[in-house]
Amino acid sequence: MSIPADALHAAAQQHGTPLYAYDAAELDASVARVRTAFGNARVYYAMKANPNLSILRRLHTQDVGFECVSAGEIARAAHVGATGENLIVNGPAKSPAEYALGAQLGATFIIDREEEVALLPPASRALIRVNPALNVSTHDHLATGAADSKFGVTPEQAPRIISALRAAGHTALGLHVHIGSAIRDAHDFTAAFARLNDLRPHTGPLPVLDTGGGWGIGADLPGIAREAHAAAATFGAQLWVEPGRSLVATAGTLLTRVVGTKTTGRPFALLDAGMTELLRPMLYGAQHPVTPLWQRESTSQWDLAGPACESGDLLGRNVTLPTPHPGDLLAIHEAGAYGAAMSSNYLTRPRPPELLWERSQWTVIRQRETPQDIWRAEESGE
Repeated sequence: MSIPADALHAAAQQHGTPLYAYDAAELDASVARVRTAFGNARVYYAMKANPNLSILRRLHTQDVGFECVSAGEIARAAHVGATGENLIVNGPAKSPAEYALGAQLGATFIIDREEEVALLPPASRALIRVNPALNVSTHDHLATGAADSKFGVTPEQAPRIISALRAAGHTALGLHVHIGSAIRDAHDFTAAFARLNDLRPHTGPLPVLDTGGGWGIGADLPGIAREAHAAAATFGAQLWVEPGRSLVATAGTLLTRVVGTKTTGRPFALLDAGMTELLRPMLYGAQHPVTPLWQRESTSQWDLAGPACESGDLLGRNVTLPTPHPGDLLAIHEAGAYGAAMSSNYLTRPRPPELLWERSQWTVIRQRETPQDIWRAEESGE
């Protein structure tokens, strides 16, 4: 992230904390890195990582499509002008509304179970999601290609589903695989692609191979791309990819102020942000880089504690900081993905604002909520 420290201080001063700050240049650079690595592959952004409309519009103007996993996400994609081949509808339990809206927009559907063939709107385009039954190098909650995960069909089912799609008058575009998120070992992708290659004698050539996303921050994208293109070539297919976190994580920073400190069995820096603004540490054990935006000579290790009455409301453990004082500003990085997207109103905490830094100025791309915003839907016409 290239946002100057004085700009972060200015944003916090004007808009309060906590807040999400996004770097437009880093977002564009992430797209460029994917384009450079994957060449002519079609790129679909996994919208769940960050569905802010300003970010979606920016990606749409760069010819990035959208992978949507809810009716709300499909509506967002439509709202920014995405239709047809720029849309993928995914998910293990699609609703009738998702099928209807996806069909209306001409989206491609990803089949996640055999029975779904009968649920597709007439003359749909579809990919079959294959579960390669692999143990991968990520948190259990992020592993979607393990044998005991809820996602996809077995390799043995895939050829039968292709035949069923064609018999029902649909277009069987090809296969899809997504083994998880924040994958640390590139060899996991190699193993998944090998499982797909084993299906080639049973499926014949296919128009599309979608290898999903899940690349960890700093992953060897050129190496993964070479393996993905080789797998697509096995089927004579066009390669599709679906980056999510890897496109937006490094563009985002969560700004939070120190409220105070305390020591029980451990030393705590108490923050005005916590699990309601960044759930990943509590949910996945995620570790986010942290930059203190203050300087003092003495340093020590601190646990970063949020304000919720939850023992798990910690944003970091054993973080080395200059001695924190109330009002000090802390930057928690790689918060562009699953920060605002997973934020909640638990404890009637208003969601923070989202700001975009571009050409040395801030633009508010989501206003801070108020308590009244939160309970407005609970009022009965008052």
